[in-house]
Amino acid sequence: MTQSLVTTQRDDDILTLTLNRPERHNALVPELLDALRAELDACTQEPPRALILAAEGRSFSSGGDVGGFYACPRPERQRYSRRIVGQLNQAILDLLRLPCPSIAAVHGMVTGGSIGLVLACDIVVVGPKASFAPWYVNVGYSPDGGWTALMPERIGRARALDVQLLNHSINADEALHWGLATRLAEDGRVRDEAHRLAHAIRGKIPGSVRRTLQLTRPDPQRVAAALDVELENFVDQIATGEADRGMAAFLGEHQGSTDRFPKE
Repeated sequence: MTQSLVTTQRDDDILTLTLNRPERHNALVPELLDALRAELDACTQEPPRALILAAEGRSFSSGGDVGGFYACPRPERQRYSRRIVGQLNQAILDLLRLPCPSIAAVHGMVTGGSIGLVLACDIVVVGPKASFAPWYVNVGYSPDGGWTALMPERIGRARALDVQLLNHSINADEALHWGLATRLAEDGRVRDEAHRLAHAIRGKIPGSVRRTLQLTRPDPQRVAAALDVELENFVDQIATGEADRGMAAFLGEHQGSTDRFPKE
């Protein structure tokens, strides 16, 4: 039986979507993003009172699968990049357009473009072991997933640049202090806290909740334009020799030595 890459659970008009690729740290691949977008579309058709976005395994998501990009020759890699980053961008916009509040339940690491799934949620609950890191300047990519389209608005432009240029890993306390996260839960209680908040929101007046979301969320049209710029830069950068060497170095450090890419 094929494993469902996004599982669903509905309880008292509260829907939980769970990324379910734990053996790969929920790395983003087209199939996972397709499944996530299908579930988000279903939310639009039959809205819950609140949505929780969670993940199985030790990590929330490690972002785009470097090995997947690495395996593609440059022309195919650009097409693959356009597909996967484009899907991620649409998933981010789907979350921003949801007719109900969304809560991210983050218990482990979030790296690369998967930050966008967190930034697009209305409330972010983190556990003490949660962390957020870009990795772009180390791997040789251009930022995607809202690192430039959404992160500066959340934590400030100067701080967002500092984090990205130095590849700083934001810990749970920093995330809370800087405004990236809104709630800190005890270890192992992240989903419990997300459900508690969802039930609290469920008891509020629906029309007031809906208008609060509309007036407070980032403008999806503005975000879409900024995400398009991220996409084009990502596709251009990933076809360079320095991206080849950055990926080879990253994979050599994390998965065993390799050296298959020529220099420019």
